[in-house]
Amino acid sequence: MRRGPRVHFCFQSPYSWLALQRLGARARELEFVPFWSPDPETDKALTARGATFHYAQMSKAKHLYLLYDTKREAAKLGVSMRWPVDVEPWWELPHLAFLRARELGAAQEFYAEVCAARWGRGEDICTQDVIAGVARRCGLPVDPVVQAAADPEIRAAGVECLYRAYEDDIFGIPYFRMGRHRFWGLDRVDGFLAEMDAREPAAPVEPPVLAGSPYDTDTSGGCG
Repeated sequence: MRRGPRVHFCFQSPYSWLALQRLGARARELEFVPFWSPDPETDKALTARGATFHYAQMSKAKHLYLLYDTKREAAKLGVSMRWPVDVEPWWELPHLAFLRARELGAAQEFYAEVCAARWGRGEDICTQDVIAGVARRCGLPVDPVVQAAADPEIRAAGVECLYRAYEDDIFGIPYFRMGRHRFWGLDRVDGFLAEMDAREPAAPVEPPVLAGSPYDTDTSGGCG
């Protein structure tokens, strides 16, 4: 059975934000699966499931390039942005709060408000005050949202999201899936939309078999 469209997103990533900006109202057709750098508690639980974390932190040079590139892409979309300063970020806070909001039926609203806080106003979304403000604007109870990381069930749901990313070989964000079809990055949004609109799934493209290939074996599109 063909699985529905989904996106593995991260509040840390500007490309994740911009890609979903490009999707506009179509984003409501997707299942949102959060993806983030786990803290020691989450990482321990993920390891116990037999999974690892595919994503590798970027270099300083790549980070500086991303600053300029993101501003260009935001300008193309006609959206303003302020680059936030992350001071010892704890990414469990916003991402597990998202899972609580999803449980309360306000996933899309919460996602939009967190992005507005982070990319629109440059706020630190890894602070309880900011997430409390997001919860209020979404009409959600503040304490259950802010304290989501302390709930064992929400923690377990977060581990499940990262385990799904491990099973799906997610190595970068945003990462879109439609059945067996994979689309990584901002520049693959149109292809993902075309796949969503297709009446029949296109046949997956098989990689060529190259005997004795001199090329490396890195994943297609990898950043290594």
